[in-house]
Amino acid sequence: MLEKIISSANDVLYGYVLIIVLVLGGIWFTIRTRGAQFRLLGQQFKAVTEKTDKDSVSSFQALMVSTASRVGTGNIIGVATALCMGGFGSVFWMWVIAIIGAASAFVESTLAQIYKKRGKEGCFGGPAYYIEAATKRRGIAIVFSVFLILTYGFGFNMLASYNLQSTFSSYEFYDAKYTPWIIGLIVAVLVGYCLIGGGKRIISVTSFLVPIMGALYILVAIVITILNADVLPDVFSQIFEGAFDLKAIFGGFSGSCIMYGIKRGLYSNEAGVGSAPNASASAEVSHPAKQGLVQVLSVFIDTILVCTATALMCMTSGVTPPTSSDEAAAYVQDSLSATLGEAGPIFITVAMLLFAFTTLLGNLYYVDKSINYLLGKEPTKVVKNVFYVVASLVIFIGAGLSADLLWGVADITMGGMTIINMPVILYLGKYAVRALKNYEKQIKKGGEITFNKNDIGLPHETDYWN
Repeated sequence: MLEKIISSANDVLYGYVLIIVLVLGGIWFTIRTRGAQFRLLGQQFKAVTEKTDKDSVSSFQALMVSTASRVGTGNIIGVATALCMGGFGSVFWMWVIAIIGAASAFVESTLAQIYKKRGKEGCFGGPAYYIEAATKRRGIAIVFSVFLILTYGFGFNMLASYNLQSTFSSYEFYDAKYTPWIIGLIVAVLVGYCLIGGGKRIISVTSFLVPIMGALYILVAIVITILNADVLPDVFSQIFEGAFDLKAIFGGFSGSCIMYGIKRGLYSNEAGVGSAPNASASAEVSHPAKQGLVQVLSVFIDTILVCTATALMCMTSGVTPPTSSDEAAAYVQDSLSATLGEAGPIFITVAMLLFAFTTLLGNLYYVDKSINYLLGKEPTKVVKNVFYVVASLVIFIGAGLSADLLWGVADITMGGMTIINMPVILYLGKYAVRALKNYEKQIKKGGEITFNKNDIGLPHETDYWN
């Protein structure tokens, strides 16, 4: 009954509300920024390599934390679920939501930089702070923060834990009664250890692991795609035919490729959701627009590179997708086995271990910042320890629950975040656009890049940029 209620709510949320908000919002920001996600690709790479003080969080480190959350189990199991439930056409709609959503990612991360706060361990901030500034109501920002904690502290982390243990289901030692709980316990302990080290340890771990795992995963995907290059024309044909099969789409929209493409694409790249700005606000940069451009790069890394890599590995294998989300992990393993033999499942298990671990850490970094906002200050050691115990317990429990239930809960809470965040960034977006124009003007002039809130006529009080 609970799964049916959650499924019905998701049908409404993703069938109407979020499609309109995300697509139209992304198109609007693409127009307002004059296609900054494409036009300023060179500046995106330049901004991410900018050096900062040794004790400060760099653009690259902030990128790795947000990419750690984005590039996770959703890029493997999430994409496989979309292929199983929505068909090959869902890949096209993942691309669409990423391409236009990248403009939304620029705006929300630029705003996070503009409204960031000063703290003992450096700067911090996120949507809660610009939501409060825009609405003059702390209550709405509190609701957003609660949704974020439910989404990333519970829904996504339980789901990541489940997805991780499910990749072991093809091995002989796997026992459905005990193995999920054993794996969940091991992962929970490892994550708890990193949490005890605080934000700095999370940043250092993700900064080290994310580039390695991403590069290796894409490399293997390229190799597999090349080995199966003869079927690529047919694969792309199926993607576009499925994406525009109007009869199939409108015959059952709740299970269509558009629905699954947007849901799984949003789960994967998070553009417009309001999660990545929490990491963006921690970076020390000379201009807010720089970090906005860096987050555009994160969306492209996530969807255009990693999600596409998973999709092509599966689709070129010749393995027919099952029709159940519970079998998504097995579908990926069978697809790799068809090309790489016994090495396939082993590789995907190792990839899932790295993806899931960094996802869990990146998610909890966001939760940590939301708790700080709710309390109005840095929490005491006792509060932090309670949070670490609860977070680890959630990871342990998630390993043994139902996949459909976990996907449904995560989709609803993520949708709640998006419904609050998107209208606010649409309202405040003019300041992000002005910041971009100011940045581009300084680039043309040459010399040192600086920023002051008066440059964009910002009427709100800020800790920085004064």
